[in-house]
Amino acid sequence: MNLVAKREWFRKDVSGAWLALVVIVAAAGAGGCDKLRARDLLNKGVDAYRNQHYDVAVDDFKQAKELDPTLLNARLYLATAYASQYVPGAPSDDNLRMGQQAVAEFQDVLKTDPDNLSAIDGIGSMLFNMAVGPPFNADMFRDSESYHLKHIALKPEDPAPYYWVGYIDWTLANRANQELRLKYNQDNPHKQIKDDQPLPPNVRQQFVQDYGSTVDDGIDRLKKAVDLQPDDDQAIGMLNLLYRQKADQVDDMNERDSLEKQADALLDKVKQIKEQRAAAASSASS
Repeated sequence: MNLVAKREWFRKDVSGAWLALVVIVAAAGAGGCDKLRARDLLNKGVDAYRNQHYDVAVDDFKQAKELDPTLLNARLYLATAYASQYVPGAPSDDNLRMGQQAVAEFQDVLKTDPDNLSAIDGIGSMLFNMAVGPPFNADMFRDSESYHLKHIALKPEDPAPYYWVGYIDWTLANRANQELRLKYNQDNPHKQIKDDQPLPPNVRQQFVQDYGSTVDDGIDRLKKAVDLQPDDDQAIGMLNLLYRQKADQVDDMNERDSLEKQADALLDKVKQIKEQRAAAASSASS
């Protein structure tokens, strides 16, 4: 290769390399700009969300997610914005779709970060709200429970998921109890049982068979919640309700009375906690 040819080859090679470098830098710059725009949209979406402008917030979070798929906060806020618009118990297709979109976005976060507690709790909460119905969906309650159990497995020192598992266990057991009573009263029009009366033996046996372990699990979970947070009046109140479900599962009247007395004592404790809390708030404001 002569000198002129070498110079021409060198000029083309350097120009090609420089062009490739410019393309790489430009792409990196574009990526950086997209990430900056994504964060700007995230901040705007958060402001819109705080002002309850949910439609605007959803659009901002969607754009932020598209510009920077690694920005998990955009996905979490998008899911939360959908969840905030869901109305438990409203049967419209649009409302159901809103709940499904919230769950899908939270699940999208878990694909990237399987241990993200915000997404895990978000799904657990949404499934609980959607399971209430109509129609009532026991399987969805169990799905909700599975996410709260995931939280417990990841962070067993948190009291909240124990409460939610206990709440779900009570919801399922209480509904079954009411349905069994209703069916018995329909089948025995001249021998009715009231809500505060013991279940007939054959009905009680069915209740124990189907929900005995559920009630026991709920009691254990709520006791743990109270151990972790002794002034949690909600957990204590729910524990009272589960003791009453347990009372409907025993055939010994002395044991039933004992369980109901424990439930009553828990109600007294709830009242005491609320009174102390009110007194503390009054003292702080004076």
